Amino acid sequence: MEYTIQKLASLAGVSTRTLRYYDEIGILKPARINSSGYRIYGQEQVNRLQQILFYRELGVGLDRIKEIVTASSFDGAKALRDHRKKLLDKRDKLDKLIANVDKTIAVTEGRSTMSNKEKFDGFKKKMIEDNEKKYGKEIREKYGKDTVEASNAKVMNMTQEQYDEVTALGEELHLTLAEAFKTGNPAGELAQKAADLHKQWLTYYWKEYSKEAHAGLAQMYVDDERFTAYYDKEQPGTAEFLRDAIHIYTGMKN
Repeated sequence: MEYTIQKLASLAGVSTRTLRYYDEIGILKPARINSSGYRIYGQEQVNRLQQILFYRELGVGLDRIKEIVTASSFDGAKALRDHRKKLLDKRDKLDKLIANVDKTIAVTEGRSTMSNKEKFDGFKKKMIEDNEKKYGKEIREKYGKDTVEASNAKVMNMTQEQYDEVTALGEELHLTLAEAFKTGNPAGELAQKAADLHKQWLTYYWKEYSKEAHAGLAQMYVDDERFTAYYDKEQPGTAEFLRDAIHIYTGMKN
């Protein structure tokens, strides 16, 4: 069965403009162009569009989707199984979130009570889930599953007082690093103070501290564009400056 661009857009619940854009960037080409100049799509294109929309729903960017679906090794059936697993995980998180919202509504309506510990535990779970979503794969590959799980357990055991302490420490680190960056000297007193504050901040999340792991994390801040964007959002070059300061602090300077 074949579809015009209008019919495929209607079937998939997207706009014709979206399909034209997918054609332009080479992620979804029509099967052919008819004699009237209209784009015509076949079953292969329908299947490709389904995969694209699955990945989009999971928050994957178009550039990455294109790499995946156009690769010679792409396995549609395996991709669908992966989609199913991720959607089930997403449903589980949504179910937990809905349950928490329901309980909060009950509390506000006076039908139930929620302790501050329950509220804080819910916040910590969300913090871990957000971190897993953003960096889970990378940090597991670098530090191992057991190390990451131990770190998550430490976060879940964190008290409100400890959370307040690490939050204040993070703010002090941010301000000190900004001032240190102005000096341009990663070996200077301010930069080394920032590196020490960073170490103290890490100890709230890591089960064990090591200079090697600290230096490795600092390098990741430069190698991973997501970390770099976080540190460089106010002043480009801050991630590299912090990396250099930490490498000097840990004695791991190249």
